Amino acid sequence: MTAQAALKNIRIIEMTEALAGPYCSMLLGDLGADVIKIERPEIGDQSRGWGPPFLNGESAYFLSVNRNKRSLELDIKDPDDLSLFYHLIESADVFITNIPRMASLLRARIDPNTLQGLNSRLVYAAISGYGHTGPKANRGGYDIIAQGEAGLMALTGDKEGGPIRFPTPMADITAGIYTVIGILTALYTRDAGKEGSGRGQFIDISLVDSQTTWLANIGGSYFATNDRPQRLGNIHPTVTPYQPIRTRDKMIIIAVGTERLWERFCSALNLDKTIVEDPRFKTNAARNEHRDELIPQLEEKLLTKDADTWVKLFVGCGIPAGPINFPDHTLTDEHILSRKMVVELEHPLLGIVKSIGNPINLSENGPTYRKYPPLLGEHNEQIRAEFKLKDA
Repeated sequence: MTAQAALKNIRIIEMTEALAGPYCSMLLGDLGADVIKIERPEIGDQSRGWGPPFLNGESAYFLSVNRNKRSLELDIKDPDDLSLFYHLIESADVFITNIPRMASLLRARIDPNTLQGLNSRLVYAAISGYGHTGPKANRGGYDIIAQGEAGLMALTGDKEGGPIRFPTPMADITAGIYTVIGILTALYTRDAGKEGSGRGQFIDISLVDSQTTWLANIGGSYFATNDRPQRLGNIHPTVTPYQPIRTRDKMIIIAVGTERLWERFCSALNLDKTIVEDPRFKTNAARNEHRDELIPQLEEKLLTKDADTWVKLFVGCGIPAGPINFPDHTLTDEHILSRKMVVELEHPLLGIVKSIGNPINLSENGPTYRKYPPLLGEHNEQIRAEFKLKDA
C-alpha cells in the first residue's frame, strides 16, 4: 500500500518567476502539495522566454523547475481576477511571492496584512534579493548579484585569477530550499495539535542572506583571525590533500580528511619512506604548510596510471575519491539513476520531459512526480470551475 503524500492536504498559491520561488514550490509539490502557479496572461513566468534551448516553443529552463503544478492566468489589476485570487487565498495554506518591494505588494493589495486578513491561517512566504528589512531592503536582485554581494564570487576561481560566478544559480536554489524549511516550520507551528498556534506567519527570505550562509566555515575562520580569506582555487584551506589531482588520463578528486586516511593513502600509493616519514608531511597541519612541496610528489606517482584505476584502488581502501564528471556523465551514471535523481514525465507537446529529481528520501511519504510542467494557463478552466467562478 502506497503511503499518503506528506503534503496532500496543503494548497500552495505561487506567484513567483525565474527560479527561487518556482524551485521552492516544486519541491513542495513533489511532497504532495497542490500547487497553483499564478501567471501573467499571455506572458507567464518570465523564464518561459529564457533560452535557447527551447523544445517546441517551451523553455528548457522553465521545464526544469515547474513540475507538479497547475497554471492559472490571472491579471490581479483586473477586479474580477483579483476577486478570484482572493477566493483562492481564502482556501490556501501557503502563498509564495518574489515581488521584491513591499510598496508594490501594498499597491497590488496582495501584501501580508491584506492576505492574512482574509485567511489568518495563511503562511505568507516572500522571497527577494535583500529581504524586507535592513538598509538595502526592497532593492531588486538576481542570483548573480547575491553571489557577488555575499562574498562567494570573490573567493571562487584560480588563486591568480578574477572572481568567478558559480555556473548554476546557487543563491536562487539555496533561497528556495530555505523557503521550504521556513514554510514547513510555519505549517508545523500552526498545526501542531494542542500546541499549534492556528495562525500563519510571514516568512522573509533573502537571496543575499541565503548565499551568505555558504560562508559557514570561511566565516568562522574570518571571525577567529580577522584576516580576509584568500582565493584558493581547488584546494581546501585547512585539509591536504583534498583537491583535484592529475592522473595519466584525467584529473580525479581525492579527500584525505584524517590522519588515518593519510596512512591508508600512503600505503595505497606505496609511497617512498622518505615522503611518509618526512616531518613536513607527518600531520595535516604540516601538509597544509608544505602543500606546494607535497602535491608534485603525489602527482608524479598518480601519473603512472589512469583515473579509473586509481579511483577503484582508493575506494577499495576506504579512501574517499571520485572522478570529475561532466553533466552528461553524471546524468547517465548508474548510481544517480538508481537513486531516482532523473525524473521522466510525459508532456503533451514534447513527449518525455526529464528534470532533476528531489533528493529528499523518506521511508514513507517521499516525493512523487505526478504532473509535467504546465502549459501557460493550461488549468484556467479547471481551477475556475473548481472554485465555481466565471470569467469576467
